[in-house]
Amino acid sequence: MKPPRFRAGAAALIVVAAAAAHELASARQAPAPANAVSPLSIAITPPVGLLAGRGFEPGLPPQDGLRELNWEVVWADEFERPGPPDPAKWSHETGGSGWGNRELQFYTGNRAENARVENGRLIIEARREQWQDKSYTSARLNSRQAWKYARVEARARLPRGRGTWPAVWMLPSAGTYGKGGWPDNGEIDIIEHVGFDPGVIHGTVHTRAYNHVARTQRGAQTIVADAQDAFHVYAIEWTPAAITAFVDGTRYFTFENERLTSAQADWRQWPFDTDFKLLVNLAVGGNWGGQKGVDESIWPQRLELDYIRVLQRR
Repeated sequence: MKPPRFRAGAAALIVVAAAAAHELASARQAPAPANAVSPLSIAITPPVGLLAGRGFEPGLPPQDGLRELNWEVVWADEFERPGPPDPAKWSHETGGSGWGNRELQFYTGNRAENARVENGRLIIEARREQWQDKSYTSARLNSRQAWKYARVEARARLPRGRGTWPAVWMLPSAGTYGKGGWPDNGEIDIIEHVGFDPGVIHGTVHTRAYNHVARTQRGAQTIVADAQDAFHVYAIEWTPAAITAFVDGTRYFTFENERLTSAQADWRQWPFDTDFKLLVNLAVGGNWGGQKGVDESIWPQRLELDYIRVLQRR
């Protein structure tokens, strides 16, 4: 059962008020530790743990203490209707050009074998089969909508095996800066994983100043040992000040906007002030995914998504 979407409202205030009353009663019965938070503050900003596991946890991770309930869902796909991905929300990007990374797959369009919704999940499936001049097929979806500044959450289970390269990421919907393309206008990688390095989760940003071609990209990694067996929530929070990456509410990477602190910084360091769209894909091989080769015995492999949600500050 997938966690419900959260929208701040009366029900949330009731839960918060109940928590405040409980904490206040407990505080009257026992002396508070020296570093305790005033229970009255919980009426405004409840502990993350209060709502954890119910889909109510956008924002700061537990170790950051209390945080405001100031996000609301503005777009989501819960993948509840079986069949092709919702054409009102997604478009297919097709082709077998290698996608700038020497990838081995051909991305097909409107083909159930490669992209479908079943049992409440989006399935992106890479298959070993001949398609035009490629030996693998898969799918790459683009959201039809784009946003500026948001929290994006994807609850996903990753494929396994050498040669798999799944990603949930964001690209600009227009070419505003530089030559109009990549990396001038930025890239935000919410979750990337390469099958030859199982359980290592990557969150990365690319700009003109910081990108993988120049070996200057900015990012971090965290270990999720069962990422290929269990669903986890991969998220970023993107504000005018920073882009921060999380897994299951725990922060592991922050990229700060240098334009706020350096007079020399410009779009080359921070192009993230325009609308960005979502992308979901499962690549085969490539410069990174294929560094250790491709295991031809593992296919088909799936990237499964339980939901994708976009939240913005109220």
